[in-house]
Amino acid sequence: MLQLMDIKYFFFVKNINQMNWIYEPWPWYISGPMIALIMFLLLMVGKNFGMSANLRTMCTICGAGNKADFFKFDWKAQKWNLIVILGAIIGGFIGSHFLTTDMAVAITPNTINDLNELGFNSAGKFYLPNELFEIDSLLNLKSILILAIGGLFVGFGARYAGGCTSGHAISGLSNLQLPSLVAVIGFFIGGLVMIHFLFPLIF
Repeated sequence: MLQLMDIKYFFFVKNINQMNWIYEPWPWYISGPMIALIMFLLLMVGKNFGMSANLRTMCTICGAGNKADFFKFDWKAQKWNLIVILGAIIGGFIGSHFLTTDMAVAITPNTINDLNELGFNSAGKFYLPNELFEIDSLLNLKSILILAIGGLFVGFGARYAGGCTSGHAISGLSNLQLPSLVAVIGFFIGGLVMIHFLFPLIF
């Protein structure tokens, strides 16, 4: 009986060790084809994936259609996209609390030094900078303004451009849409301008 338990324990530990891959970042040759497969399936059923589209949907649910024609549409047709964002929230929670062994972000030492000089001493230690996202930081007027204005720009820009990084860079480029290519180029240019010119001015 004891020998049988030892054998079961051996195979249990072996299976656990074989599952260590789930704690590590997946390589591009696995995650890339998986994203491509999902996009192919969405195209086959006539769906366009985009996270920012849920902003319009949620505003419509809250009655924004009574104030602006932009929000007058059949939001129930987008219920599947709401399920996607719910799954992203649940998956993010599970990944953060149960499938993460190292909270540090793999960035170069030079980038860490540059961020430290700007006051981000948590750079390279956590996924999000504590200087902006800790509870204590929300009592800081500057942090509140940065998050509020940044959120407004993201929300307005995503809807004005007709999609966000997921809508244009994933769905749009999968459909070979020229506007999505222009939008993605704009995303990269905007990111470079922000990091090299605006970021040092703000912080």
